[in-house]
Amino acid sequence: MKEKEKGIKSQLKRLDAMTDDDIDYSDIPELDDEFWANGEWLIGGKKAISIRVDEEVLAFFKSKGKGYQTAMNNVLRQYMTAHTRKR
Repeated sequence: MKEKEKGIKSQLKRLDAMTDDDIDYSDIPELDDEFWANGEWLIGGKKAISIRVDEEVLAFFKSKGKGYQTAMNNVLRQYMTAHTRKR
């Protein structure tokens, strides 16, 4: 287990040292006006909960800075929406 933990910490240090310029975005399509035209404003309440997530997942979102909990919520909402449409 220590070996795996050491490898993960090494990867996290490498990722933390990366700048935006180091990231290859070439396979991600542009978000043009058409993409944003389909956006929705979601107004609703939030509920405080306790949730267990992998350390690497939390570290990734926290590394993005302020608003990491909102980002996590957005990912969960996208997952929920994708799986709701299939029914």
